[in-house]
Amino acid sequence: MEKLTFLLHIVVFIACAYPSSSSTLLNDRSFEISNLPLSRAEKLIRELNLFPKLDVNVIDVTDSTLASAEEEVPSIVERSFRFPNIISDGGATVEDLGHHAGYFKLPKSQGARLMFYFFFESRKKKDAPVVIWLTGGPGCSSELAMFYENGPFKIDKNMSLAWNEYGWDQASNLLYVDQPVGTGFSYTTDKSDIRHDETGVSDDLYDFLQAFFAEHPELANKDFYITGESYAGHYIPAFAARVHKGNRANEGVHVNLKACLQGFAIGNGLTDPAIQYPAYPDYALEMGLITQAEHDRLEKIVPLCELSIKLCGTDGTTSCLASYLVCNTLFTGVMKHAGGVNHYDIRKKCEGSLCYDFSNMEKFLNLQSVRKSLGVGDIEFVSCSTSVYQAMLQDWMRNLEVGIPTLLEDGINLLVYAGEYDLICNWLAGNSRWVNAMEWSGKENFKASKEVPFVVDGKEAGKLKSYGQLSFLKVHDAGHMVPMDQPKAALEMLKGWMENSLTGVDAVTTSTTTEGEDLVAQM
Repeated sequence: MEKLTFLLHIVVFIACAYPSSSSTLLNDRSFEISNLPLSRAEKLIRELNLFPKLDVNVIDVTDSTLASAEEEVPSIVERSFRFPNIISDGGATVEDLGHHAGYFKLPKSQGARLMFYFFFESRKKKDAPVVIWLTGGPGCSSELAMFYENGPFKIDKNMSLAWNEYGWDQASNLLYVDQPVGTGFSYTTDKSDIRHDETGVSDDLYDFLQAFFAEHPELANKDFYITGESYAGHYIPAFAARVHKGNRANEGVHVNLKACLQGFAIGNGLTDPAIQYPAYPDYALEMGLITQAEHDRLEKIVPLCELSIKLCGTDGTTSCLASYLVCNTLFTGVMKHAGGVNHYDIRKKCEGSLCYDFSNMEKFLNLQSVRKSLGVGDIEFVSCSTSVYQAMLQDWMRNLEVGIPTLLEDGINLLVYAGEYDLICNWLAGNSRWVNAMEWSGKENFKASKEVPFVVDGKEAGKLKSYGQLSFLKVHDAGHMVPMDQPKAALEMLKGWMENSLTGVDAVTTSTTTEGEDLVAQM
């Protein structure tokens, strides 16, 4: 409690001494701790033009089809489906498309917890690797990436679907999971089941993966890769470590994470806050968003941010919330001077609170024809959950880099990539710094390795640095969402990395239940 009081004094000190850096913390000189995280979560949703009806998917049911988790063993129910209104699908059947949607009933629950997922078989070759994608937030549905970044389809204005030429299903069997539970179509019947740290999140994902491979044994021996972006910079290392732990302990189905090609990829991620938060002033200065004087003023907050993160690492819940408040003054301080810049892509401006318009995703997934095809019944679609966002606050400032060196030493590959114009999880002083600072046997060789061009179609699409199991790629002309801004480069990056040929030259590439009863009812 003394540590929390000390940190709160620091926050108030910052707010009074540097009001331009802390305007979001103050309202008429009052300090409302509980309101800031909620306001940040709501701001995230407004920036993407999303309008979820619920703040979290907690279902109050008496329906016998949703029996308590204690009465049944964990189970998975999946169906083949075909989205309506696909342009130029050649009249393909659900079997032709190889598209699946499902629910997994999670164990270790107070109530019934069901995790929703999409699975798209590769368009090119059925023996392709399995790739799972995790969207950040925390608390945002992976359908955001599925429709706006690297999924099989793009949504047109008339609610029809066009095939995505650069969808990652061109090179992989592709999974999207709505997680943590409470997000997207995933739901629980007991709010206390909502996860609040990476142990719970990674355990849930591991349990799902075991059930999925048991349902699809033909995929269990395929190469497996974990990918995602933003707050998934927390999810991904924890999930990779959990899979590796399960493999070493011979738990359930062996997942092909460890081999010369398998690994995990973090895109514009938040992984080591102690390095990334203090980097905001440096990136902002380098990119011309703030002046030297503004940079120097913000730099005075950095030692307090670093101290608060240390206390979070040793003290736990309350100090982690205080650390979140302290360190976010660095980000809000930059934004105060940046003049309405889009912090996901500093080349752009936000119009009021709107930075992107992803509202068609919600409209499409709420169409009755789509809901019937997916078998989700009356379950609401929660595009981004403010409750999940707030539940993960005690996890926010924790360092997830600490588990990565063990994975590298055991031969598991890591790709860290970042669009050069992203501010919020920037490459220059954020991701590049923690990657270079990481303690592992290849550290000095990685630091000494030469930066080479990443070339796509004869043009430089980025800068690549690599040694052994570790690769770092800065992607040109991209912001926070690389597959959206540079779809072809992102697909070529994935192909090259999975084929162990991600170099400075062009990558050499080569080309259940069916519809009927609701999945929810079957659970």
